[in-house]
Amino acid sequence: MPNSAKTVEYPLAEIPADNLSNTPRGNRRKGRELAVQALYQIEMTSDPSVGAVDLFLQHFEGNAKAKEFARRLVSGTISQRAEIDRLIDLATVNWKLERLAKVDFLILRMATYELVFCADIPASVSLNEAVEIAKRFGSEESASFINGVLDHIAKTYCAKAE
Repeated sequence: MPNSAKTVEYPLAEIPADNLSNTPRGNRRKGRELAVQALYQIEMTSDPSVGAVDLFLQHFEGNAKAKEFARRLVSGTISQRAEIDRLIDLATVNWKLERLAKVDFLILRMATYELVFCADIPASVSLNEAVEIAKRFGSEESASFINGVLDHIAKTYCAKAE
């Protein structure tokens, strides 16, 4: 269920890099990174249980807000997986989902969940954050590939206002 709490977004230029982790934006970035890693673990172990996700999060740094956001993203991505995969499949013309790099596919899943099912998160934020996470965890081509796929999904299936 979407969270109705309003989030304050801060321009990155106004916050020193060492203080970013203490901001709402920093909490959400860390939460997204944890969510991608947890989704990867779920993919490798085939254990999507709440206990497995909680155990995973206990072993990684992040404050309570970041971990709670990660739980929201993981839970939503798992619960909407069939619809998310259908949308990604429609947006990746000439690509079979099984052939996508696992990390890229999981970033696409999580970001598609945000784009389509999280009305409280602006589409541009979901898209930009996915691209930044792809730069960190994916290959050299990941960011542009993910940007293209998510842009198509956002324009085609995302009806939320910016």
